[in-house]
Amino acid sequence: MANPLSKRVTAVFWITIAIAALSVIWGVISPDNLKGVTETIRAYLTVHFGWFYLIIVTLFVLFCIYIIISPFGTIKLGKPDDKPEYSMPTWFAMLFSAGMGIGLVFWGVAEPASHFANNPPTAEPGSGEALKESMKFVYFHWGVHAWAIYALVALTLAYFKFRRGAPGLISATLYPLLGERVKGPIGKTIDVIAIFATVVGVATTLGFGAAQINGGLTYLTDLPNEFWVQLVIIGVVTVLFMFSAYTGLSKGIKYLSNANMFLAALLFIFMLIVGPTLQIMNVFTDTIGSYLRDVASMSFRLAPTNEENQTWIQNWTVFYWAWWIAWSPFVGIFIARVSRGRTIREFLMGVLIVPSVVGFLWFATFGMSAINLEQAGTAAISELSKEQALFGTLTNYPLGIITSIIALCLIGTFFVTSADSATFVLGMQSTNGSLNPPKTVKFSWGIAQSAMAAILLFTGGLQGLQNALIIAAFPFAFIMIMMMYSLHKALVEDKAIIDNEKTSSSSEQEKQTMSS
Repeated sequence: MANPLSKRVTAVFWITIAIAALSVIWGVISPDNLKGVTETIRAYLTVHFGWFYLIIVTLFVLFCIYIIISPFGTIKLGKPDDKPEYSMPTWFAMLFSAGMGIGLVFWGVAEPASHFANNPPTAEPGSGEALKESMKFVYFHWGVHAWAIYALVALTLAYFKFRRGAPGLISATLYPLLGERVKGPIGKTIDVIAIFATVVGVATTLGFGAAQINGGLTYLTDLPNEFWVQLVIIGVVTVLFMFSAYTGLSKGIKYLSNANMFLAALLFIFMLIVGPTLQIMNVFTDTIGSYLRDVASMSFRLAPTNEENQTWIQNWTVFYWAWWIAWSPFVGIFIARVSRGRTIREFLMGVLIVPSVVGFLWFATFGMSAINLEQAGTAAISELSKEQALFGTLTNYPLGIITSIIALCLIGTFFVTSADSATFVLGMQSTNGSLNPPKTVKFSWGIAQSAMAAILLFTGGLQGLQNALIIAAFPFAFIMIMMMYSLHKALVEDKAIIDNEKTSSSSEQEKQTMSS
């Protein structure tokens, strides 16, 4: 009897799962060799192609702005009579949960504190100017540029899926450029690159989550901060998200997303109240202005004549742009699925602005709460490891143990939600866009991304995660450029058809008026 699974999965599944398996086996057999090779490739890409990442991400931002103000903005993602499936508040909550997750919790304290005390780009460490610089660059890394990357992938997928009825595959969005070749080897190669980038992007995020859970437990208890503990954490969470994936998208992800939003809102509001509230709001307002004033220069800043600043940009800005690019197939598919019925202008403005502002408030609240401790000499948060910085901040404010436990729960639920959603997205991408991929396929991807997270932590720790991200994102960046061109070409064709229909309709009405 034929295996029913073979009728559902595509060659893309077998090729990509094989690449992921070989990567894991490589790390098990020769971890030092894997670490050395990835560090060499990463160094080459950041040094020789840092300019490339900066230019294309800025190009994505400009393209989104152009689409917003162009006549294309009125085109609906779906049929003319389609209505949005979710209310605006629910849609915003889903955007925020999908787009940042563990990363926001991990870096909410760690990045502002690090920039302020150790290596601000253009200011004296620990100074008032360093405070402004730290928040300005945090907004830059987590704001409109990040969301423009997500928006481009999500908009392209949503447009071709809901407007043209194409399969929910990355390759299908390139039909205006490649024609029927998207169904052949070229299309399969594109999907393999997209899926592998997603696996690495999700694995990196899971690695950060496991490291932070371990860091929090170490800070609060006597549990050692070692790889075997992180491996146990990954194993436990893998079982949890496998169970969530088994219950189905509508149940598992829905309940966990609601839990995420509740815990995140609870932690945010509490810290805003007990933290230096006035300073938080003052700095938030002031640094928003600095960000808007300097966003253009930051977008192209490479500091080619200053080696220290150039290294800083490679370690922070280039890393983040690679992270968002690698994460974008997963987030893009998720955002596309929940955005049917909205106009392109409404979609882009919502995706670019609202999550960015919420993120800015998050960083201002947690970042300033940490920096306030530094300035007062209460605690040297910047001297803690990045995975412990959040807990070092929380325990220096009222109810620190309770809020630390809430933070651990939040990281855990974000961990499960990200992995759960990713198993569905990867399953869909490797079964020709099926909205109900077989559980066997989802479980395979769940094991693959957990194994990848474990091996990356084992071979290089947090630096190993960053190395893998930058490497995996590089080829997908070229696919995103193709997606942008393909979308624009399709929108031009679509707008011409709409205008012709309006002209024909007006002419018909004039004829009827004259005849009557």
